[in-house]
Amino acid sequence: MVARAVGELFITLGLVMLLFVAYQLWWTNVQADASASAAGNRLEQQWSSAPQPSGSPGAPAAGAFQPGQGFALLYIPALGLKYPVAEGTGKQQVLDKGLVGHYTGTAMPADKAGNFAVAAHRTTHGQPFRKIGQLKPGDMIVVETATTFYTYQVAGGIPETPPTDVGVIQPVPKGSPFTQPGRYITLTTCTPEFSARGRLIVFGKMVGEQPRSQGKPAALTG
Repeated sequence: MVARAVGELFITLGLVMLLFVAYQLWWTNVQADASASAAGNRLEQQWSSAPQPSGSPGAPAAGAFQPGQGFALLYIPALGLKYPVAEGTGKQQVLDKGLVGHYTGTAMPADKAGNFAVAAHRTTHGQPFRKIGQLKPGDMIVVETATTFYTYQVAGGIPETPPTDVGVIQPVPKGSPFTQPGRYITLTTCTPEFSARGRLIVFGKMVGEQPRSQGKPAALTG
């Protein structure tokens, strides 16, 4: 009887573990994808119902948004990705909702110099940055705001660096090919997959800026 009870206990624990894994690997993605889709739709509706002046001069500067507030859409055409960008990198407010999070205090795309640094999950919770390790120099990244499309070109990356390596989000990101002030973007995510041991980094440099009133840039249409 004791052996039977122990066996049933192990079976129950095994089922609980399987359910937890299914929740982490499947259901969190379902929830996050729905949340991110709704956030993106809200942004596009806001922009269409209350259009802003064309061009970057009217774009809000860093610090203009509250934590968790969406303000942009990020496209990675080579990977077929499109995700809303929200202020901050808090897990509950931003990352676990399937959003790309902007590191508070780093530059905004409209700034004349600086590093627009963002983060997102690589696994679970929508996993927006699951495939960014596949990006190569020359690939394009586009950030759309209420007024403007900003196009960046991937220039390199770091396969793995410690989570404490905050130099990668500095105005001139350390470990990047850049040595002078400019308009940059840095994507960060956990690595390896299913681990938070390190951070995978992708660097890009702005190569184009176009008002939304002129339509989508070539990186999204061509």
